[in-house]
Amino acid sequence: MSIKHPVIAITGSSGAGTSTVTRTFQHIFRREGLNAAIVEGDSFHRLDRQAMQAAMEAAREEGNEHFSHFGPDANLFAELAALFRQYGEEGTGRVRKYLHNEAEAVPYKLDPGMFTPWEAIPAGTDLLFYEGLHGAVVTDSVNIAQHADLLVGVVPIINLEWIQKLQRDKSKRGYSAEAVVDTVLRRMPDYVNYITPQFSRTHINFQRVPTVDTSNPFVARDIPSADESFVVIRFANPRGIDFQYLLNMIHDSFMSRANIIVVPGGKMELAMQLIFTPLILRLMENRKRT
Repeated sequence: MSIKHPVIAITGSSGAGTSTVTRTFQHIFRREGLNAAIVEGDSFHRLDRQAMQAAMEAAREEGNEHFSHFGPDANLFAELAALFRQYGEEGTGRVRKYLHNEAEAVPYKLDPGMFTPWEAIPAGTDLLFYEGLHGAVVTDSVNIAQHADLLVGVVPIINLEWIQKLQRDKSKRGYSAEAVVDTVLRRMPDYVNYITPQFSRTHINFQRVPTVDTSNPFVARDIPSADESFVVIRFANPRGIDFQYLLNMIHDSFMSRANIIVVPGGKMELAMQLIFTPLILRLMENRKRT
């Protein structure tokens, strides 16, 4: 952790909705005039798309049906921890980009699924902002979570997470429902061992809970809308959180426990703005004092 060079990490599974949280943070950064070094979790995968496919096939031939992007063998956990640590100490570090599609790849004259070369974070950034799968991972040899000043988990209930992944992968990536289900099953051990434990280390969790029937996520035709959901917001340490202010500002919200506020799904981004803005300003104020 660092006062002079804060690190904020958003962590959540594939299809969890971390991009929504990222947009909210970017709005705050623009409004407050903050220059954030943006780090995508996919850039710390160990293998590019073609090599990953080959590695999965090799693992399958050896009897390992669960090799996945969720686990340590497919990721650079030590390098991610080193980035968080170095940024906190020096305000710099080595980063790269993972090129998801043709539009992202063309400017670099590379193929989709490849990485750009490693390069140093430019001088003069105010903070580091990470969004990905592993911002709060802890293993026997690596502790990424300890280097983050603000850890946020995005955790829809599991059936909703699967619905979101199914709809996204079918509509945007052209996968069949059967292929998506195979991916979910292949990733399950790593999900249990490396993804889920992170949400006990985060400072704040946002969990979207639908109010419609999601009993069988594999036959759902659409994603429950924000108006068909509530968001459960859990604070690991509620000290300093003005819950009465949040209840006054967010209509139809209520407290379910002493450290949990529940808000209508359509008010999720408003809740994020109200919660994160003072936290970020506090980090920046502490930074100025050093």
